[in-house]
Amino acid sequence: MLQMENKNKTKVNEFIIMVFPNLEHIQHILFMFLLLTYLLIITGNIVVFSVIRLSPALQSPMYFFISVLSFLEIWYTAVTIPKMLANLIAEKKNISFIGCLLQIYFFQSLGVTEASLLTAMAYDRYLAICNPLLYSAIMTSSFSMKLVVSSWLCGFLYPVTEIVLISKLPFCGPNQIEHIFCDLHPLMSLACTDTSLSIKLEFVLNSCVVMGTIIFILFSYIKIIRVILHISTSEGRQKAFSTCAAHLIVVFIFFGSAGFMYIRLTESYGVHYDKSVAVVYSVLTPLVNPIIYSLRNKEIRHAIQKILHQNLSFTQNAAVLQITSI
Repeated sequence: MLQMENKNKTKVNEFIIMVFPNLEHIQHILFMFLLLTYLLIITGNIVVFSVIRLSPALQSPMYFFISVLSFLEIWYTAVTIPKMLANLIAEKKNISFIGCLLQIYFFQSLGVTEASLLTAMAYDRYLAICNPLLYSAIMTSSFSMKLVVSSWLCGFLYPVTEIVLISKLPFCGPNQIEHIFCDLHPLMSLACTDTSLSIKLEFVLNSCVVMGTIIFILFSYIKIIRVILHISTSEGRQKAFSTCAAHLIVVFIFFGSAGFMYIRLTESYGVHYDKSVAVVYSVLTPLVNPIIYSLRNKEIRHAIQKILHQNLSFTQNAAVLQITSI
């Protein structure tokens, strides 16, 4: 909706999200595909979270961090995918200015929280492999909880400055966001004023978060690899590598796509480029995370099999008792 102002300009009160305007003829197919993907994301992360919380054998800091990551992914996708689904089938693909700011805030908050959490997980692996004698004394349940709480606090405080600056930018049309959801660069490109200061501030903040966490993770894994290479047995080396492989894959996918999208001094690299990268970090990354952790982790696979076996045995016993009572 555009509201007239006194200076013969218009103030934008809502935006239209141009999800996939060139694919209108297959938007119902895209809707079904995205809906299926979203259901898989929710189901996979709930399964990983529940199995870790219910299994006594998985009550270590490493699995605690994985369960928190799965919990985080559920909310991370809830910020964007339901609105994307609605826009695929709705005639009017609008979102209010406040709604757009809130979507940006929570998406940025949860993204930074995930980056912080992945850094904490790298530190956990560093202690477990490089300082095994001190691991139990340092990485206590209390310290693990402090790392998780700090990750959430950093995430929800980080975007406040950017959101305040964007909320003060004038938007006087056009009001079409060329993206799959409300995000910083597509929104700033619509401001009818110079946004170079906001872009530079965002570049500095994002560089500090992404590059800072990547440097810490790389430093941790350089130390880890040095220790692993000195392990005398091939079985020991393989076990040590396997505990780090899943985390490294998730780090590569998450930081790779986020870095391409947010560490830059231009508003956009192109509509199709931005949308493609956005699909990776907002849809594909949350989808593959539970698959990576459940399929590559022997303990989680065994815990899932054990729970399924217990439920099957319970169902069979209940059926036998019901038949006997009859």
